[in-house]
Parts: sequence; C-alpha cells; structure tokens
Amino acid sequence: MIDADLKRMLLEEAARIDSPEFIGEDPVQFPRMFDDARDIEIASLLCATIAWGNRKMICNSCRKMLSLMDMQPYKYTMDEGYEDLPDGNIHRTFFAKNLRHYLRGLRAIYSRFGSLQAFAKAEDIASDRFPAWKFVAGINRELCAANDGVADSRCLPQSIETTALKRVNMALRWLVRKDGIVDLGIWDVITPAQLYIPLDVHVADTSRNLGLLTRRSNDRRAVDELTAALREVKPDDPVYLDYALFGIGMKL
Repeated sequence: MIDADLKRMLLEEAARIDSPEFIGEDPVQFPRMFDDARDIEIASLLCATIAWGNRKMICNSCRKMLSLMDMQPYKYTMDEGYEDLPDGNIHRTFFAKNLRHYLRGLRAIYSRFGSLQAFAKAEDIASDRFPAWKFVAGINRELCAANDGVADSRCLPQSIETTALKRVNMALRWLVRKDGIVDLGIWDVITPAQLYIPLDVHVADTSRNLGLLTRRSNDRRAVDELTAALREVKPDDPVYLDYALFGIGMKL
C-alpha cells in the first residue's frame, strides 16, 4: 500500500512537470510538430525508438532524422524515399540501414491498414493485458516480412516476453494520454488506464528509492509491478505519474 504522503508527493510532482515548459527539452516536441495523424504516429514511433541517452543528444538526433525525411514522415515513407538514404549514423547505434528496415515495414502497414492505430485495432491489442507488447509483436512481424524475413533488434526489441519496452511505452503515452498538456492523445484504441510505465534506469532507481518497486531487474515484470503500484494512486491514468518519477529523479 502507498501511504497518503507519497501519493500526495507523486501527484504534486506530476502536476509540476506535466506542463508546456517540459515540451521544448523533450523528444515529444517532434510528433507535436505535425497535424496529420499519420505523421504524428510515425514521428512518435521513430523518435521514441532513438530516445536513449542524453535528452539534448536525443532531440538533436530526432531533428536530424526527421530532416532526412524532409519533415514529411508519412510521405517519405510511402514514396520509399528511404531506399535512397545514404549510409550513416542517426543516433548512437541506430543507423540509416536500421531506419530503412523500419520504414519498409511501416510502409507495408500503412499500405494495408491506413494508419498505425487501425493496425493496432486489427491486432486487437485492447483485449490483451499487455497491449504494448502485443502491438510490438505485430509490428516486428510486419517489419520482418517487409525485409525478406530478416529481423532487426535496433528497430524494436525482439525479446517480447522479457523486454521492458521503454521506448514504445513512451510513444504510446504520447499517442494515448489526453490531458492536452504534453501528450497528444490522438488514439482511442486503448485507454490511458491500459498504458504501462516507460521504465528506464533512472525511473527504476527512483521507484526503488521511493519503495514503489522491489524487483531488481529492469524488465517486463518490473514494469508490471511498478505500473500496478501507480494504479493505486491514479487507476484511470497511472502513466501520468511518469512525470512525477522524472521530476523526483532529477532531485535525487
């Protein structure tokens, strides 16, 4: 059980961080540049995919990647512009060849379903206890099929049963949460109550320090444990408290 003082601190800290000022230093700024839902979906998934490391570096890499796509991610994907993309680094261990791999699969999805949300609905992710993991299993299948049966763990994790799936859970936070402040909330295929915490090292360490997480490994089981704890505070929107854990972690 979470005591009243900790609940109050989490809610107050989340309200402090979840503000327009947060946007300018976070990769969420990039999907927010677009109006078309398809551009928002692609920018969300790709920018979240490379969101590891220093936030300033991540934002620089997101800007570079979208510039390579002529700031038109959906058009670039459907026109197969990626096939002419020169080799080179995009972010740390993510290269142009990985982006090509990813976009071939996304093009196949958009050609058949029209949007990522329609694909997620076709995969019936809402009926699964772990929607994000079912979503990624489906995307991995499509990426593999579009690339002659070859998988690429630089695009999305392949170890679905164990991965914390931090980056996709973050992209889904952007796409699903609807408070109108930072997250865009353009999807209704699942509800905010079905989201899971984007667990990275810093969030995990902060959560252990607060007594919200006991599991030592930063894996899928840890995500489940922590999200269950956060549901005690905000059952309809547990991932809102991701902002609190970010803010508290910055102070520790």
